[in-house]
Amino acid sequence: MNAHVELNLAMILFLPWFLILGALFWIYPRGPRGAFRNVFDIASLGLATLAGVWGTWWSMENADPGYGNLWRQILASTISYGMFLAVMCVAIALRHVLLRRRAAPPSSALPEATP
Repeated sequence: MNAHVELNLAMILFLPWFLILGALFWIYPRGPRGAFRNVFDIASLGLATLAGVWGTWWSMENADPGYGNLWRQILASTISYGMFLAVMCVAIALRHVLLRRRAAPPSSALPEATP
């Protein structure tokens, strides 16, 4: 097998699933969609992809060769998926907080309660 393909096989095999998760992250929630959210989503997806690639390369380099080449691929798939999901989970939580904070009216704009 080509060494470059073998190094990136875990990412190649998970690419369709990463694309589906990335598309769902981009699409939902449907609103509000502004420049801030677009930049945040692009940065989050890029960081998740880089984390997944780094996890693949790290695990291919550090897997115990005594268990064979298949173990390297299994570990690489597991680590890359875990790294991708970890970044996406943090991004989802952070996006929720940021969107809620941006959608909330300033406290001075709230009407005063009358008894």
